[in-house]
Amino acid sequence: MSPPPIRLAILECDTPLPRTRQKYTSYSGVFTTLLRAASETLFPPLPASLLQISAYNVVTPLDNNNNKNATNGGTGEQFPYPDLADIDAILITGSRFNSFDDTPWINTLVGFVKACLGSGRVRVVGVCFGHQIVGRALGVGVGRSETGWEMSVCGVELTGRGREVLGVAEGEGLKIHQMHKDVVYDYPSDVEPLGFSPKCEVQGMYIARKLITIQGHPEFNREIVTELLEARHEQGIFNDEIFEDGMRRVGDGHDGVLVARAFLRFLLDGR
Repeated sequence: MSPPPIRLAILECDTPLPRTRQKYTSYSGVFTTLLRAASETLFPPLPASLLQISAYNVVTPLDNNNNKNATNGGTGEQFPYPDLADIDAILITGSRFNSFDDTPWINTLVGFVKACLGSGRVRVVGVCFGHQIVGRALGVGVGRSETGWEMSVCGVELTGRGREVLGVAEGEGLKIHQMHKDVVYDYPSDVEPLGFSPKCEVQGMYIARKLITIQGHPEFNREIVTELLEARHEQGIFNDEIFEDGMRRVGDGHDGVLVARAFLRFLLDGR
């Protein structure tokens, strides 16, 4: 008899840029592609039927305020969220927005993450902005980094526990796409640190069977990050020096599938 599927709700916190949107439709499409690829590298491989993915755009309020699967943003607005009874885990995506903003949709998201963490059953995966939202939900500060942008493929030094969780050999680090200048300032109590870098001391957090977060972007690839670098350069967000630095490393090898495989092992642990 087959085990029940893992019911994973992806909470979309942003919309991809045009070229990425044309290929993947949404960030849930980007993550689904990554997770399906990582599923095939597990031993034994995880059948697609055992990973049931749903998606929720949690930025845009609902038009119908009578929707039963809605969470109030504190201003009368309601945002779409799954019922906790209908899911086993959530994955919070990255975003161009500030994780520390006091806005209805972000406050609602923080509250929902707290509910998941307090449920004792629904597991939490956070990526970049999502990593920061989990930090905020756990009561630690999030905000601007004094060291500026960390972007394109960067190295992350792993703790011993980080190597164990991610499946990295002794003495080796992690290569991962980054796109952030906001950080989690401290590790919450009871959280196991996974890694650090010169620009970000809190690169990942872990509590077995409860949460795993990564500041980097395992779902990003050369094409996605190139589009982001070009757009932010055109908008004046990145000056020439930052843009050229990012473009030099955008095609470097990275460990996105390795990180996604760790996400899957986390979701499967104890099932």
